[in-house]
Amino acid sequence: MKPWLYLRVADLFAERPEGADEDVHYPESLVEAALEEFTSPGDLVLDPFAGFGTTLVVAERMGRRAIGVELLPERVELIRGRLSGGEVAVVQGDSRDLAALVDGPVDLCMTSPPYMSATDHPENPLNAYETLDGDYVAYLAEIGDIFRQVAGLLRPGGHAVVNVANVEDDGVITPLAWDMGRVISRHLVLQQETFLCWDALLPGISNDYCLTFGTAGSAEAPRPAS
Repeated sequence: MKPWLYLRVADLFAERPEGADEDVHYPESLVEAALEEFTSPGDLVLDPFAGFGTTLVVAERMGRRAIGVELLPERVELIRGRLSGGEVAVVQGDSRDLAALVDGPVDLCMTSPPYMSATDHPENPLNAYETLDGDYVAYLAEIGDIFRQVAGLLRPGGHAVVNVANVEDDGVITPLAWDMGRVISRHLVLQQETFLCWDALLPGISNDYCLTFGTAGSAEAPRPAS
């Protein structure tokens, strides 16, 4: 991917599905760029944090197969309503059990995990912010384990592209992008960071990134031509 991508807030607002709030800042153009770079038509794309289905919708439009995992049943139904059928599916389940929910091999994992700040954040992101047992250290450990499972699902030479920001709360910045990059790097190789240049400041965001990871040897093992 390019070292930076220019993104417009107006485009984000225009494409946000009904029910998505201001914390959702995962644009279709970002998914398109990653899929264009790392996949070909017919490849399998995984999103372990399907959310409102952006990865799956774009993958379907671009002729890729896709599978998503989403914890909340109401969002699973929303995503299914956004899809037209075919080789794209969403599974209701907990991404912490990813290996039991999804079969590989996967060509690309494209996702944006739920965010958490390091201070004053009792809600647990991996329980859809619905429980008050949030702990930043435990959250990072569980994110790391999810990507351990992603690494096991990726084909040799496959990639994981993770949209994650450093977040700001009451003037305190949590280096979430760097912390998440560190725990994911225990299982995958960090190959590139892409800076996302928004044309206007997004609430709660210090700076926004896409981190590209590969399987061991992926830089030396290009994807076979289709």
